[in-house]
Parts: sequence; structure tokens; C-alpha cells
Amino acid sequence: MFELIRSNKRRSLALVAGFMFVVALVGAAIGLVVGNGILFTLIALVFSGAVAFASYWKADKIALRMSRAYLASAVEYQRLHNLVEGLCIAAGLPKPGVYIIEDPAPNAFATGRNPEHAAIAVTTGLLEKLNRVELEGVVAHELGHIKNYDILVSTLAVTMVGTVALLADGAIRLMWWNGGRVARRGDHDNGNNPLAYVGFALLIVSPLIAKAMQAAISRRRETLADVTACQLTRYPPGLISALEKLQQDITVTHSASTATAHLWIEQPMSGVGDQGKLRAVHQLFNTHPPLDERIALLREL
Repeated sequence: MFELIRSNKRRSLALVAGFMFVVALVGAAIGLVVGNGILFTLIALVFSGAVAFASYWKADKIALRMSRAYLASAVEYQRLHNLVEGLCIAAGLPKPGVYIIEDPAPNAFATGRNPEHAAIAVTTGLLEKLNRVELEGVVAHELGHIKNYDILVSTLAVTMVGTVALLADGAIRLMWWNGGRVARRGDHDNGNNPLAYVGFALLIVSPLIAKAMQAAISRRRETLADVTACQLTRYPPGLISALEKLQQDITVTHSASTATAHLWIEQPMSGVGDQGKLRAVHQLFNTHPPLDERIALLREL
């Protein structure tokens, strides 16, 4: 367990370093185009450092806001609060913030930078479709992420993946900057803005960069959280039954996005119900191991 925690902390540092390196490369590329590579590289480094700093302190709130989550009333959602409190006692964890997301798809996620500053969010669809034992298994899974300290790297990835996507979008918009003409001083010939080439390059590689950043989180963390959940509940059939219901339900989680996809207990984006070759293509970009593999592992327990 301690090696797992150290590994997740190393992944967090690697994710921040990789993000800063990518942003610095973008700044250097733009600087070369406009004729001042050093200045733009320094600006990019300062920008990436500021984003990394803000991500550490605020990424959990950003993830919750992006998912349209709100605090769960202790009166209206008493069953959920009781489950969280009981499992936190078993796990030796402080109680995280408990949030609700209005979404018919059954799903949930955990976020935060450490167990003292963590939150779990569940959809209304999850509360409606799972019984108490199944819901306990899902809540224990999310607390497993908190206990294993992998919420930090997952939460950092939300803002960093989103920032890479925004950089690509901003670079593409440079195509139309100044009517698509060259903006460098002394260059008044007809022609396309050279910054557009940077935009096109980012448009092509940014999805790959984002997926690489999410891959640094490791899909294995979901399996480890499943095992941790079983240690907390002492009842693997509860989580197995919950995952089977999630597998059968093909409702897309509308509160999810590409930047937050890796947070959820199951793959939230489209393609969940696809079959054959299309399913195989989607699985290449999944942030989670297939549910049938996770269920099979839990059955062995």
C-alpha cells in the first residue's frame, strides 16, 4: 500500500513535469514563428507553472463545477451520508465532501488533493438504480481512490488535459487572426498566417497529448480501487452486482467530459454500448479497463 501511494505521488509529479514541458514546447514554437523564441518560452513556462499551482489547490472544485455537482443535503440524502460515514470509519479516513449530480446515468467519482481535502460525487441515476449493498460497494470504491492517494494525479489531469485542449483551440483560432495574413513585422506579402501551422499541429497532436497525460494515471488504479473496496466492505458480491448493473446500463453520463472521463467509476463517454470493431476502436481510447475484466477479477476474490 505504501509503495502504491509513493507511485501515485510520483505520477503526479511526472504529470506536472510533462504538462509544463508540452506548454513550453508550444511557447517555443510560437516564439520561433514570430521571431522571439526565448521570450515566448519563458511566458509559456510561467503560464504552465501558474496552471499547475492552481490545479493543485482548485482542480477538485473545477471538476465538481464542470460536473454540475452540488452538496448533498444530510437530511434528504441521509442513507448516502450514513454509508460514507460508516465506510470512512472502517477505512480510517476523514469524511469527504458528499455531492450529488443530476444525471440519469449511474456513475460516481472521487476528487481532491489528499484525504483531508477530498470529495465524492454520485449521480441521481446511481442512487435510483442501486440497492444499499451495491451503493456501499460503489462508495467504498471511491473511498479506495482517496485511501490510495490516486485522487491527486486524477484531479490534476482534469485542468491540465483541459488546458491542452484550450491551447489547441486558441492556436487554431490564430488562423483567422488578422484576416489570416502574416502578422510578423515587415512581412506584408499575401499568404497564410504562419501561426496557423502551429494551430494545425496542435489540433492533430493535442488529443494524443491529452490521452498520454491521462494514460499516466494508469487504468490499473480502477482495479486497485475495486480491491480496496472489497477490503472495506468485506463483501465483494456487492460491488460485483453494482458493476454488472453499470455494465448493463448504456446511458451516457451527460455530466462528464473528455477532461473528467478518467475520474468516473466506469467509462462515461459514448461508445459504451458499441459492439464489434467499433467497440474495439473505442476501447483504445478508454480511460478504464473493461468492466467484464474488473468483474472477473472480483469473482476470483
